[in-house]
Amino acid sequence: MGNPTFELQPLKAGLAGQNPRVILKAALAHFDNIAVSFSGAEDVVLVDMAAKLKPGINVFSLDTGRLHPETYRFIEKVRERYDIRFEVLMPSHQDLESLVKAKGLFSFYNDGHTECCGIRKVAPLRRRLSTLDAWITGQRRDQNPTRLALDEVELDSSFSTPDKPLYKFNPLANWTSAQVWDYIEVFDVPYNELHRKGYVSIGCEPCTAIPEAGADPRSGRWGGKKLECGIHTFSEKV
Repeated sequence: MGNPTFELQPLKAGLAGQNPRVILKAALAHFDNIAVSFSGAEDVVLVDMAAKLKPGINVFSLDTGRLHPETYRFIEKVRERYDIRFEVLMPSHQDLESLVKAKGLFSFYNDGHTECCGIRKVAPLRRRLSTLDAWITGQRRDQNPTRLALDEVELDSSFSTPDKPLYKFNPLANWTSAQVWDYIEVFDVPYNELHRKGYVSIGCEPCTAIPEAGADPRSGRWGGKKLECGIHTFSEKV
């Protein structure tokens, strides 16, 4: 069930500049039908915090079928370590078969990443979010220029429908990468082995590279030709 008494603006004002734990507690207090999105990188900090606040919380991760072996091993470590209800979302095999049959395995090198990301990431996420009232993400303002105006809580207009609003909480919005990694070290939180090799933002294996020194953290994604896959692009500012 949704929360008929939920008012976005007062909560947005109250959560502005707050720490992740405060934002998480507010999200869990306002919504029962909520889940944490775990990308398989440093977002595990959110899983660690949320599992302590609400054991058995719903957590989901996207398996595009093209992840690094290290990422699959990391996902399994997280599933085994925490008291969570963990779900792995996968793309429609019919849609994948049609794409590969028509364009091959690496069509995104020729016609861009929108179609492939749409099938492998956006569509399965949309299916899951259609069953939720709110979700929790690991977005941060310091990740790239597209996220500089990120709010701690927002109406997710990408995945809302006219009769069913969806709200998105971003507890790490105010944190820097250094704060994330301090938390990982202090609380001995598991992380993706690829970070040791210099990877920063980790997605599908063919579309992830080590960024150049001093470059935008997400410049190693999609050959540097885009910064978002369509999951976090259009949340409404109200």
